[in-house]
Amino acid sequence: MMWQILLLLPIAVGYYFYLPLPSTLPEKWKLMMNDAAIRTMMHVSFFAHKLGLSHPFSFVQLAMSGDIIKNPESSPGVRVTDTSFAGVEARVFESTSEGLQKDLKRGVVYFHGGGWTIASARMRDYDTQCRTMAKELDAVVISVEYRLAPKARFPDQFNDAFQAAKNILTAEVLAKYSIDPKRVAVSGDSAGGNLAAAVSQQLAVDASAPIKFKVQALIYPALQALDFNTPSFQQNRHIPILRDHLMARFLLEYLNGSQDLVPSLLANRHSALNLGQEVAAAKAKINWTKLLPVAFQKNYKPVVPLQGDPKLHEMMPGLLDVRAAPLLAEQEVLKVVPPAYIMVCEHDVLRDDGLMYAKRLEEAGVPVTIDHYKDGFHGSINFVFVSSPFEVSVQSFGNYMKWLNENL
Repeated sequence: MMWQILLLLPIAVGYYFYLPLPSTLPEKWKLMMNDAAIRTMMHVSFFAHKLGLSHPFSFVQLAMSGDIIKNPESSPGVRVTDTSFAGVEARVFESTSEGLQKDLKRGVVYFHGGGWTIASARMRDYDTQCRTMAKELDAVVISVEYRLAPKARFPDQFNDAFQAAKNILTAEVLAKYSIDPKRVAVSGDSAGGNLAAAVSQQLAVDASAPIKFKVQALIYPALQALDFNTPSFQQNRHIPILRDHLMARFLLEYLNGSQDLVPSLLANRHSALNLGQEVAAAKAKINWTKLLPVAFQKNYKPVVPLQGDPKLHEMMPGLLDVRAAPLLAEQEVLKVVPPAYIMVCEHDVLRDDGLMYAKRLEEAGVPVTIDHYKDGFHGSINFVFVSSPFEVSVQSFGNYMKWLNENL
């Protein structure tokens, strides 16, 4: 019996690790290994939730807490401090480049990813990323520590991001950090890209905020919640790091919906034909058959159920709220947002969110740079500073930095 177990064990382990990935994804085994570690954390966390022991992402949050740099640590060329803006915590990375101390510096307000539920501005990955950005751009990078679900739900995360950004974009705060008010960017990845886009829109039309962002840089942002069957969702449902069901779980956690609704979201039952004019009008703004280049549409067809449950929108009004879904913004708002850089990855369920937003911005007359990676996957930026980074991670982060350097 023992020899049978010993024989089956490596087979079982190999089956768990192995994934049939597209040929356009190089470094497959490296991605499989990283995905297996993340997937294991998620499985444990969701199992504990099923047993009623915790909320869906408790174990993941606990596991990630071990990677938190609790106290700010300065390094050569970068001074790091913790503070708050309008009551919202943040970590500030200030370039201390010699010979430029009297010059005003560029500024970047950054929102980390993590599905509005996990991660932190103080995590080692984000700390290292923002530290690098401050040093290489000779800038002041402010990484905002917005609250997370389940302690905070929409619109709390947005409100934290908006209030912090608005406070940062005041003459007093910018002068304190020697930031040039004409050279401040807003940026973020994934859920942070969602917050960056939403904050950029709200501040662009806020008459009480005279200082505006010069540019916005969005890294594979999540920008809508009505269509879980865009071509990129259909193509990449089972591709690491962000599978379709995990994206649905994150969104439900953010919008305070039950995790039991995952199948409804994945089947687009929250955007069915019977749900009225408001839903229909919102869907028209994310009509990928008109917004996506044909090359990305391929042979995929829209998924539009005839019947859906109106109670879904009663339970989660954020589904139609532009603060949670910036892709639903009116054209009048889009016309006044700053020039945009949008990074998208081919093997990412969120690819089409970024591409559709780029198209809508272009139609509104806003300059847009689309940075598409054929060998990219969701979360690739987070692997830049590991011991063995992916080639696409290094390349994409380098191009992101190059764009900021040339446009900020």
